[in-house]
Amino acid sequence: MYAQSVLITGCNRGIGLELVKQLANKTEALFAGCRKPDAAKELLEIAECHKNISVLELDVTNEHSIQTAVKKVSSTVGKNGLNCLINNAGVTNKGESQIHTITSKGLRDLYEVNAVAPAMMVKAFLPLLKQASSTCGGDVMSVSRAAVLNVSSELSSIEKNIKAGVYGYRMSKIALNMLTMNLSIELKQHRILAVSLHPGWVKTDMGGKRARVKVFDSVEKLINVTVNFTETSNGLLYSWEGEILPW
Repeated sequence: MYAQSVLITGCNRGIGLELVKQLANKTEALFAGCRKPDAAKELLEIAECHKNISVLELDVTNEHSIQTAVKKVSSTVGKNGLNCLINNAGVTNKGESQIHTITSKGLRDLYEVNAVAPAMMVKAFLPLLKQASSTCGGDVMSVSRAAVLNVSSELSSIEKNIKAGVYGYRMSKIALNMLTMNLSIELKQHRILAVSLHPGWVKTDMGGKRARVKVFDSVEKLINVTVNFTETSNGLLYSWEGEILPW
C-alpha cells in the first residue's frame, strides 16, 4: 500500500524528479520540494497535470524555508498528518575525492546538505508524522502509516569500502545513516519507520555518464521495495533491489 501523503526533497532533477513522476498517480498528496521552483521546468509541467502535486520552494539548509514548508504541508494534510518524508536532496564534491584534495569547507558543505539538513527536516515535520501514525489503528509499522526514508548510498558502508576515496560524501552519508538508526530507535514508540536507501549508481547529474543504473529503473524498484517495509525493516540500509547492506 502506498502512502497517502509524501514529501520529497530535491525534486528539480534526478532521483527526486523521477520519484515525483512515478508517485504522481500513487498518492493523494505529493509535496515536491526544491530550492528554485521557477527554474524546475519539468517539475512544474508534471504538477500542472496532477492536482495532487504541490511544488514547494524548499531550501533544506535554511530553517526558515523548512518552517514555511511545514505550514504549507500542514494546511493541506490537516488532521491526517504526513505519512512519508523522503530526504532525497544531496550533494557530492568530485573535486575533493582524495585525502590531499579535501578542504574543511568542502567537508562542512557536504555535511550541511547530506546530514544536517535531513535531521532538521525530520525535526520540523515530526509532529505531522506523529499525527499520521496516530490516525492508524494497531501497531503495524509501514511506509503507508508513517516513515522517514533517507536516500543514502552504498558508499556509506564501512564494511564494503575497499577502494577509499570520495571522503566527504562517504563521511556525510555515514552521518545520515546514524540519523536513520537513532530515529529508528527513538520513533519506534510512535510507530514511525526510519530506513536508509541506496538507489544504486544512477545515471544522473550526480552519478555521471558512467553510472550503470537508469534513473527510471532505480526509482521503480525503490518504490516496490519500500511499500513492503515492516517493523523488521526499521533502522536498516536497503539497496534499490531490496538487499540489506551492511553498515
